[in-house]
Amino acid sequence: MPELPEVESLVAFLREHAVGRVVARVDVAGMHALKTYDPPITSLAGLELVGVQRHGKFLDLDVSGIHLVVHLARAGWLHWRDALPPAPPRPGKGPLALRVHLDDGSGFDLTEAGTKKGLAVYVVHDVALVPGVARLGVDPLSPEFTEEYLAGVLVGERGQVKGVLTTQSLIAGLGNAYSDEVLWEVGLSPFKPAGNLTPDDVARLHDAIVTTLQGAVDRAAGLAAGKLKAEKKSGLNVHARTGLPCPRCGDTIREVSFASKSLQYCPTCQTDGKPLADRRLSRLLK
Repeated sequence: MPELPEVESLVAFLREHAVGRVVARVDVAGMHALKTYDPPITSLAGLELVGVQRHGKFLDLDVSGIHLVVHLARAGWLHWRDALPPAPPRPGKGPLALRVHLDDGSGFDLTEAGTKKGLAVYVVHDVALVPGVARLGVDPLSPEFTEEYLAGVLVGERGQVKGVLTTQSLIAGLGNAYSDEVLWEVGLSPFKPAGNLTPDDVARLHDAIVTTLQGAVDRAAGLAAGKLKAEKKSGLNVHARTGLPCPRCGDTIREVSFASKSLQYCPTCQTDGKPLADRRLSRLLK
């Protein structure tokens, strides 16, 4: 799933390549992706793209006051094209959900792999009308994300720290992959109760969240949209590296699988060498 660093990089890319262009037309190939009807998506045609910004994992394109807001979900992506085919795409079951044509012939496709469709597109006058945006917590790369804020989020929480870190209404933009990276960085089990963290744990966790996310953003700076996925993968230490050696201690990276996703961790670095039971309500095996 694209998380804060990838969406931030897409914002930078679109600011460079698309801002200042006029939307020629928008083709909808997957009606399931379009979550609003007023204003109609056809109203974007003839308007200038004046700005792009990010809200958590949401991509927000300001088209002369009408906002095209995109959540790429688990398997969605934005593909930039210097030259788009002029013929409208055929609606169907393929990966293409939406195609935005710009006045110079360039533009981008929004696609989603797999059969489970979660990619969402909203056309609104006010970004706050998008339910997911309205519920977002503090952005971890903003000045408001202080050590004190994080401590307030964690205090009294009975849930596992992994789940708290990925709750978008608390911390906007931190997802499955980078939470694995952050917890490995500070040596915490993903199943440690969030409310049991010490002040030192919180301080180290805050620093790791900011430096990990900012580092990923910095590494992706200047890359084309098509190269961002590969950059993300190359910068990961534990996430999606099941069975490989931990780059810090050499132990084998383990995995816990859930219904629709999985997490990765290093037993030596994070759980005192004990493997975690591979079930949703895991506890350390005794």
